Amino acid sequence: MYRTHTCGELRINNVGEQVTLAGWVQRIRKMGGMSFIDLRDRYGITQLVVNEGDLNTVAEKLGREFVLQVKGIVAERSSKNGKLPTGDVEIKLLEINVLNSSLTPPFTIEDESDGGEEIRSKYRYIDLRRNPLKKALELRHKMAQEVRKYLDGIGFMEIETPVLIKSTPEGARDFVVPSRMNPGEFYALPQSPQTFKQLLMVAGYDRYFQIVRCFRDEDLRADRQPEFTQIDCEMSFVEREDILSTFEGMIKALFKNVLNREFSGQFPRMSYTDAMKYYGSDKPDIRFGMRMTEIKHLVGGKDFAVFDSAEYVGAICVDGAASYTRKQLDEITEWVKRPQVGAKGLVYIRIAEDGIKSSVDKFYTPAELKTIADAVNAKVGDLILILAGGRKKTQEALGTLRIEMGNRLGLRDNANYAPLWVYDFPLLEWDEETQRFYAMHHPFTSPKPEDLDKFYSSNKDDVAAVAANAYDFVLNGTEIGGGSIRIHDSAVQKRMFEVLGFSSEEADYKFGFIINAFKYGAPPHGGIAFGFDRFCALFGGQETIRDYIAFPKNNAGRDVMLDAPSQIDGSQMDELFLKSTVKK
Repeated sequence: MYRTHTCGELRINNVGEQVTLAGWVQRIRKMGGMSFIDLRDRYGITQLVVNEGDLNTVAEKLGREFVLQVKGIVAERSSKNGKLPTGDVEIKLLEINVLNSSLTPPFTIEDESDGGEEIRSKYRYIDLRRNPLKKALELRHKMAQEVRKYLDGIGFMEIETPVLIKSTPEGARDFVVPSRMNPGEFYALPQSPQTFKQLLMVAGYDRYFQIVRCFRDEDLRADRQPEFTQIDCEMSFVEREDILSTFEGMIKALFKNVLNREFSGQFPRMSYTDAMKYYGSDKPDIRFGMRMTEIKHLVGGKDFAVFDSAEYVGAICVDGAASYTRKQLDEITEWVKRPQVGAKGLVYIRIAEDGIKSSVDKFYTPAELKTIADAVNAKVGDLILILAGGRKKTQEALGTLRIEMGNRLGLRDNANYAPLWVYDFPLLEWDEETQRFYAMHHPFTSPKPEDLDKFYSSNKDDVAAVAANAYDFVLNGTEIGGGSIRIHDSAVQKRMFEVLGFSSEEADYKFGFIINAFKYGAPPHGGIAFGFDRFCALFGGQETIRDYIAFPKNNAGRDVMLDAPSQIDGSQMDELFLKSTVKK
């Protein structure tokens, strides 16, 4: 056999045993006539000792990342290494077999590598040898197993759904696949298994889940990849409360069994309306306060045109930040003017020991500024930051500023976790450019039962006011999961397509299979899908998901290791009846 033990297995009680190990050379140190080799595999590192003689001659020819098989006797180390689980022992070598040599790696295989992101991506198979990535993938594996164990334990079945499906371009852009056997026709890769899991409910499989690969051709961010993994789930004969309690249990089990952290009581819940009102975001980070307060009624009518003309004026109180200098305040003002934030300017009020000072002193008396301070619960030493403009845009900008101040003040500790359910989202969103409604979630989300009259109204404002029977799971300001109670009545589904501007023919062409299925006894059902990559990253204390995916794409959607996407040759193009309009 190649090995009797792994490189992370041996302990003091193994002293005196003859063992065989296999792995990669992490480093070599020479001390006089002796050589010390750190041998690494997935499980850890063991120190090897080579004394003078023929073996030392072999050791002198070794390099980093050579693959070895070694045999020797386990001995107690005279100089122990408390940082390694194997640090009490070493192997006195009797034999070295070089299984494979290695070129010198393009970067160091250390926790803190000297390689940049691009070079490490190109040599991802080498980067994956580093301990941080190994731990990330171990965490991902453990989380996947815990999800399966929990859901299997409460009666869910894991069922695979197709990867080659029909394109229904209502959400993000599809990745499409040409069909050789059906010229001029295309499959799409699934953005989610949404329609299939609903069909499984119609089929009677009342508790379904799948840890499934999904695909969206959209712009990338730190927490977004063109292919990603979801924990996809659906249940029949349920209402919203059944979904939330079931999957809150799963989340608590993950925290307990993976991170050894327990949550008592129910997770906090918040309506979409309150989330926007107090946090300027539908995915609030509630690890810290600094809630937004609307102050339009306190600041209007004072001849300050910015406030007088604004639909919305909102403020946040930044605890202990009255000491910010004018230079710091000017820098924050320029920061909020960036296109990513979109504010036109910033007003501040500083609550200092010697009184209240503001950038709008000439428009407001100290008493009026004190009224604003009281409204946001500011005290001596605090700083109030104010934005004004259109309601939705300014709320979002103020929410973005709140997150930025939380970052600057160190209030967003990744070791702390603040779970939250957000519910009652708008069902639809009106687009002025195309003059039509779009589904906020997807076209199978049910309206709240109490809003059905509005849903069938011919008044656009009534329809726009309909709330969705939908919910998101938010963790530390990141949306991890989203779902809804689904439409299960074919008449309601038909009305949804009407509201979205589909003709009967178009709706039937795109979704006829599910509309027809609903006519054959569809049960009430609902579900949720969690972004598994994001979940893993947050459990690992990171905001980027790349390290938690074995072979991720870069920010341009490219796999630089494989150099993909790439052109295909002319014969393949001909077989698929394709022509390219791109000029080479």
